[in-house]
Amino acid sequence: MAPTREQAWSTLTEYTKSEALLRHALAVEASTASYAARFGADEELWRVAALLHDFDYEIHPTLDKHPQDGAPILRELGYPEEVIQAVLSHANHLEIPRETPLQKALFACDELSGFVHACGLVRPTGLEGLEPKSVRKKLKQPSFAAGVDRNDIYEGAELLEIDLDEHITNVIAALQPIAAELGLRTDAGA
Repeated sequence: MAPTREQAWSTLTEYTKSEALLRHALAVEASTASYAARFGADEELWRVAALLHDFDYEIHPTLDKHPQDGAPILRELGYPEEVIQAVLSHANHLEIPRETPLQKALFACDELSGFVHACGLVRPTGLEGLEPKSVRKKLKQPSFAAGVDRNDIYEGAELLEIDLDEHITNVIAALQPIAAELGLRTDAGA
């Protein structure tokens, strides 16, 4: 039986209490799901993988444990291997080849979703009117969202075989409907 988004959210919130990590999971979910539609893939399955990609980060915050020590937990909970492999492949240090569209999209959306979210947090209008050139400008500032690996952002666009500006545009568009959930300002003044 295929896992549902609700099951993944339940697993995520069982292991993750940090509001920042929950918001990151929601951002990556929205971005990854937008690519599922583009690839004609199972959107629900892609949402599950995206929500779970960092589910174990609070209990395994170091590279010698995250996400590899989370994989047995996911297996025990009955998540399909396709989801588990996508979660594992998002971590560069594991050197797992990203071969499936899900693996490529999850990796491509992870760092960029976090970066676009950070861009929205510092703008008075949130994501409204955010352009790729503004995101690119911030990418050149090492002190801005310093924890985001810029190389992963560039590599992600290459994996998807799309221009970085198009990828940035896609992620912005995917995050806009959930801007309020991400703690961003919206037209409604949230």
